[in-house]
Amino acid sequence: MPRRGLYRICRHRPRFHLPRLLPTARFVVYYAYDGWVDSIDLVEALHPQTILAYGMNGQDLPIQHGAPVRLRVERQLGYKSMKYLQRIVVTDEFEDGGELGNIQNGWAWYTGI
Repeated sequence: MPRRGLYRICRHRPRFHLPRLLPTARFVVYYAYDGWVDSIDLVEALHPQTILAYGMNGQDLPIQHGAPVRLRVERQLGYKSMKYLQRIVVTDEFEDGGELGNIQNGWAWYTGI
């Protein structure tokens, strides 16, 4: 049976309720070190099951599991979760990664389950 890791997490909610967050903010765009770009809406980002993991089993998150930070979007299909996060941008404009984004490559932007 495969072993599951216990993640050390930072939930989105405390970070996104900063005073600098504009009331027009609607989307969260994720950029990874391996070139992936994706986004989810702010409602999904604030959901308690959406997490940012930075550790696993009492240690820093290993590279093979997405270090330095891994996004888990539990209410959407797996490809909305992302490893190797470099930066996170909260915006009022829709962004799905341009030519490398999901829609241009035949994938759905929203993949809720």
